[in-house]
Amino acid sequence: MNDERVIEGGCLCGAVRYRVDGVLRPVVNCHCGQCRRTHGAFGPYTDCARADLTLLRDETLAHYRSSPDVRRSFCARCGSTLFWDRDGAPHISICAGTLDLPSGLSTAGHIYVADKADFYEIDDGLPRFEGSSAGVLDGEASN
Repeated sequence: MNDERVIEGGCLCGAVRYRVDGVLRPVVNCHCGQCRRTHGAFGPYTDCARADLTLLRDETLAHYRSSPDVRRSFCARCGSTLFWDRDGAPHISICAGTLDLPSGLSTAGHIYVADKADFYEIDDGLPRFEGSSAGVLDGEASN
């Protein structure tokens, strides 16, 4: 995990901005069918304690309930995927590509590789799991 610090991020058009005051988990690349359709390939997610996330601007923040207890948040203007959120969970997942640089993060591994798209290979040598890593990837909140 990165050291506790402040980092900001937001959507492509700038209508949604957020700040994290705390620790971000290393990035976990999720290759499940929902992330594949949402991101076009895989979803690179970090996460933080829910209490550490502050919305600075949210005028176009919209939500989609992708599963009974999960919502995906995005900008209704530019379409940027921003958050993945399980009801009642203490952490919220953040699409790592929306963080301002430098993020200071590294990638821990890959989950749901059984569902990955067929037009790319995973050859980075990082741990891979056919489904969830069941928390092996440093406290992962499965996407």
